Amino acid sequence: MKIIIVGAGLTGTELAKRLISEKNDVTIIDSNEDVMRHVANRLDCMCIADNGNNLETLEQAGIAKADALVMLTESDEVNMITCSLADTVYPEVTKIARVRNYDYYLETRKTISQHADSFSGEHRPPYGIDYMVYPDQEAADAINQALEHGAVTEVLTFENTEFEVMPVTVEEGSKLDGALVQDLRGFIDVPFLLVYVENNERSFLPHGSTKIAAEDRLGILAKKNDMKKFLELSGSHMSNLKKVALVGAGQIGFLVADNIQNTKDSLKVSNFLSILRRQRKNFVIIDKNEQKVKQAAERFPSVPVFKADITDEGFIEEENIASYDLLICATHNHEQNIVVAAYLKSIGVKKTICLVASSGYAEIARSIGIDVAIPIKDTVVDAIIGHLRGKSVTAVHTVSDGELEILECILSENSPQLGKLLKDVAEPGHFLILLMKKQNSQDFFIPDGNSVLEAGDNLKIAVYKEYTSRVAEFLGKTGE
Repeated sequence: MKIIIVGAGLTGTELAKRLISEKNDVTIIDSNEDVMRHVANRLDCMCIADNGNNLETLEQAGIAKADALVMLTESDEVNMITCSLADTVYPEVTKIARVRNYDYYLETRKTISQHADSFSGEHRPPYGIDYMVYPDQEAADAINQALEHGAVTEVLTFENTEFEVMPVTVEEGSKLDGALVQDLRGFIDVPFLLVYVENNERSFLPHGSTKIAAEDRLGILAKKNDMKKFLELSGSHMSNLKKVALVGAGQIGFLVADNIQNTKDSLKVSNFLSILRRQRKNFVIIDKNEQKVKQAAERFPSVPVFKADITDEGFIEEENIASYDLLICATHNHEQNIVVAAYLKSIGVKKTICLVASSGYAEIARSIGIDVAIPIKDTVVDAIIGHLRGKSVTAVHTVSDGELEILECILSENSPQLGKLLKDVAEPGHFLILLMKKQNSQDFFIPDGNSVLEAGDNLKIAVYKEYTSRVAEFLGKTGE
């Protein structure tokens, strides 16, 4: 694919890096010449130092032959207007825009929802934007998924299935410490799959003779209701979290608080969230910005909202923050999130969740005791790449510190694997099919070697990033 990226910030450069590693033709544009010199030294792609909102610049970058335009500048307005401008001349090019203003995002979604019949035809979407990515929603969704599991760890969920992938850390002396992968089924009698193993040296797709050791992090695929059994096997336990403090009254904080307070869409929730909703006095919001505090107090009148600096030891002591069961740091100051979460964990807070910039910072955060670290940049890049992979790939999730991906895919009628048994096409050590759902079925299942591949199969596949092109061949072209 030929992809043009406008905006060479952290997200833009990470997106370009991943697309280049998959052998895509990438052009990146930014008006800052110093930034572009730095990018040119790091990435093997065309780099243009110019304003990306200029149609002449986009044409110089080759938009006439491009498959997609991704707008990632710091300005929502520039991103949206540039997509609209490009769409008037090149409507066949897929346009993706990052938008940080919640009002823009919400109004666009409402417009599409209210005029669904029009947009399902040949009518172009608002502003010519095929996919609008809202980072705060992506981050809040990840935090809320962790909340549903009592903040034990990051959790990857899939739509329309009870199965999910949860990283589980093996404690020393637990039943899993020293066990072989091939022996795991003797420990538990529920459907599951070991997706990956992560240790100090590497992350990898395991085989039967892989030996599990203390401090290994295992990616377990199982049904939500069975995850507690795996936590017990690993030596971990879900704590009873009754007192929760949310630091950050921005949009991410509001989306998380909405979930806890159940003021929006009704969700199937855990016992933990049910308890919080019955005992709202045990949920507090903290922010040092007076305007944000006022907005939070108006939006959540039953919740105590403190105007305070969470780094102020006097406030921590006065409100006895160290006695809380869970601290969620959801500000856009990612370094402060890490420091505050680690410090409060060290003085008594049972569980901590914090928002960080990238998977690299997430690894650092976990290494110093933070329970759940949400890398916002990676969640945004995953969302964008999911839109770029074509109709066969419906979603992309980065796992295991960024080394592996889990793809949600549809097997094309042009796939060369149709009619074959899974055991005859498997490539151990390269990719692993986790789940399968037949076209006329409602339920996903963990396939075995005798499962037959058929057109329309909905698959969840774990794969090394550098091997995604092979999976694309496996899936077949969709004939767009």
